[in-house]
Amino acid sequence: MVDLEETIDLVSEDEIPLTSSQAMSKAHTFDFEASHIGSHAKLSNSWFSEQMRIRIFRSIYIVLVKAKINVLLPFGPLAILLHYLTGKHGWVFFFSLLGITPLAERLGYATEQLAFYTGPTVGGLLNATFGNATEMIISIYALKNGMIRVVQQSLLGSILSNMLLVLGCAFFSGGVVHHQRVQHFNKEAAMVNSGLLLMAVMCILFPAVLHFTHTEVHFGKSELSLSRFSSCIMLVAYGSYLFFQLRSQRNIDGLVDDSPADEGRNINTDDADDEEAPDITQWEAIAWLAILTLWVSLLSGYLVDAIQGASDSWKMPVAFISVILLPIVGNAAEHASAIMFAMKDKLDITLGVAIGSSTQISMFVIPFCVVVGWLMGKPMDLNFQLFETATLFITVIVVAFMLQEGTSNYFKGLMLILSYLIVAASFFVHVDPSTDDV
Repeated sequence: MVDLEETIDLVSEDEIPLTSSQAMSKAHTFDFEASHIGSHAKLSNSWFSEQMRIRIFRSIYIVLVKAKINVLLPFGPLAILLHYLTGKHGWVFFFSLLGITPLAERLGYATEQLAFYTGPTVGGLLNATFGNATEMIISIYALKNGMIRVVQQSLLGSILSNMLLVLGCAFFSGGVVHHQRVQHFNKEAAMVNSGLLLMAVMCILFPAVLHFTHTEVHFGKSELSLSRFSSCIMLVAYGSYLFFQLRSQRNIDGLVDDSPADEGRNINTDDADDEEAPDITQWEAIAWLAILTLWVSLLSGYLVDAIQGASDSWKMPVAFISVILLPIVGNAAEHASAIMFAMKDKLDITLGVAIGSSTQISMFVIPFCVVVGWLMGKPMDLNFQLFETATLFITVIVVAFMLQEGTSNYFKGLMLILSYLIVAASFFVHVDPSTDDV
């Protein structure tokens, strides 16, 4: 009995130091793991912040440095400095034009990058919204200042510039590069756009006819009411056009995917799509769209304020500045991309850029500005005056005849360029009878 108790006491006494040593070792192990986890978390945070800085600098380099046209970006801040230091409106207007040019091109680039993530449906809506964002922002600022004629003439000039200058230069460049053969494009899609442009001409023509024939029921009010009603109809028509285009494209893609005869072509198409990858992420594209839109908005205010002063200092009609100079800046991105695609023998994309942009302006931007003016209480209407309306009507007819064959060559491009020179000379000697709005 005694031996058993002594044995139990010895065992219990031997277990005490063993248990305490295990507790000590476990405590040391826990401290080591805690310190190791803490150091690992610090390393992870530092690595994450370093990657974020690298990504931000890479995004800035791609958007603001990489493109050659970005050498014009410093002219924007220079225009603002000249506005406050010298007040010379001619130089402010000129440097504002130069500063907005790369911003318009970068807006188009950011929209294309975002379209990689959104898909074709939302991508088409984005292109409709941001493709002519520069013209829309300048128009809204001019509307706010009551410069209705500047809004009308700048939007008219955008249509003329896209249809004559941009398309003409693209046809001419593509025809020179591929002079040994005839270039073809989708005639059906071109005729649909021509039909929409003729519908826009009809909506713009009727208020002008009412005004100049003095056949309106209420003078000055009937044409405004007709313009607002027609603008709502044009927006509905353009929305239906977008839905039709995107739906038709989806059906065509489905037929191509289901056709066994086109398997090889589908593989090549997939390979081509795999080669194209976005340069920036989705949220980076959204952030750049917001930043560039704000910067264009800021610079557009100085540009609009300097139009009248530039006209006086340069001895140049406001109509010429609004119809010729402003649209060339707003269409800089379309101009470069249309020529590039034509030289690569991708005329369908060229027409989508040039004629598609004209359709956007005539069927979306112009009625949108009428509705915005309606909300602002500004009498923005579709009466573009007789000279401007006649110029638009003849231009649409000429371009429709050029597109009806579905072929392109350098001679057609040259004819369109020469036609644009005639239009530019006409507005240089044109005296706007209604300059009270400016």
